[in-house]
Amino acid sequence: MDGLLLRSIEENFPLEMIYLSEDQQISQRKLLVKEVNDEYIRAYCLLRKQIRTFRRENILSIMPNTVSNNHFLH
Repeated sequence: MDGLLLRSIEENFPLEMIYLSEDQQISQRKLLVKEVNDEYIRAYCLLRKQIRTFRRENILSIMPNTVSNNHFLH
C-alpha cells in the first residue's frame, strides 16, 4: 500500500478507497493523496471536495482509480 500511496503523491493520480469510518460506516472515496505517515493519510477527497484525514488502519481497500480523468492532474 505504501508504494501506491507514494506513487499517487508523486504522479498526482487519483486512488479509489473503501474506508471504514469510526462509526463503522463503509464508504467508497476517490482521493488525491497529499501526505502519508505511519498512522494517517491526508488527501483531497473528490466526494467531499475538501482535504480529509484517514486512519490507515481503517482503509479496507485502496487501488488506482479505474476511470482516468485528466482534469484531476494539475
